[in-house]
Amino acid sequence: MRPEEIRELADADIERTIEELSDELFDLRMKSAYEEVENPMKVRQIRRDLARLKTIRRERELQAARDAKEK
Repeated sequence: MRPEEIRELADADIERTIEELSDELFDLRMKSAYEEVENPMKVRQIRRDLARLKTIRRERELQAARDAKEK
């Protein structure tokens, strides 16, 4: 997921995507503890996507705080 794609999403969509990816990451980690995972690089990709989503969510929070402070 590219940052440009994430920035086009609404806040609710970002939150939903974070929850979905967190659940998927948990499932992959549990699966890897008991058996071989089909694509081990998927864990890395999910972690990076989560970081991107959380970073953009935080940018929006800080921008909203700055806007509120200026008023």
